[in-house]
Amino acid sequence: MKQATTIDEVISILEDIITTEVAGNSNLAFFPILYKKVTQRIKEGIAQKEFDDNPRMERLDVIFANRYLAAYFTYKEGQKPSLSWENAFLAAKNQKLLILQHLLLGINAHINLDLGIAVSETIGPQGDLQNIHDDFNKINAILASMVDGVQQKIGLVSPFFYLLDKVADGKEDLIATFSINIARDEAWLFANEYHNALDKETVFTKRDISIGKIALKLSITKSRFLRWVIKFIRWFERKNVAQVAKVLSS
Repeated sequence: MKQATTIDEVISILEDIITTEVAGNSNLAFFPILYKKVTQRIKEGIAQKEFDDNPRMERLDVIFANRYLAAYFTYKEGQKPSLSWENAFLAAKNQKLLILQHLLLGINAHINLDLGIAVSETIGPQGDLQNIHDDFNKINAILASMVDGVQQKIGLVSPFFYLLDKVADGKEDLIATFSINIARDEAWLFANEYHNALDKETVFTKRDISIGKIALKLSITKSRFLRWVIKFIRWFERKNVAQVAKVLSS
């Protein structure tokens, strides 16, 4: 199982994953493309001293990334990762899902489950989480801005992608209304719960089950109308992963 010790190693391993999944025409290529962009942006931010504690931000970035890398390689080795990641990885086999859904499944597991744990581990068992709160918000603001950019790229390979926003108004459906900001806020609450817990394993398991259920909801929509819209959008999306990856990576 590959684990990183520096932010440059995170980027290098993500590149290897992207290459492997693109070669296999697998939807698992999409999330690491976004994640690589976010990591490169954080690296630039560290170099420009954008964070309150830049060395600590690199530690957080590496600890955070290693949770995704551990889940990915555990799954690829035929073993079970966390339920949240298992559901995300299994969904990659579903060719009926939108490119956006595959991205959101990765974001869901990584922010809603992994981020709170990574923040707690970065600050240490005796540390005060409040000291990292501002940097926590900065890393999430970067992710949100990168997701906005990637959505523009999705439009280049999914010509009717814009319809999802048009029909989402008033619909309580996760695929249509998933919010990075809400995920961020929930992740911070979980970070505090996990950090202060005496029985961290129980807290983790409960959270993992909850986020695993969200993964299923991101894969399956209850609204018959939205299911039809998603099917229509998917029909016109490019299906060749290498072509999609090239656009998302640009």
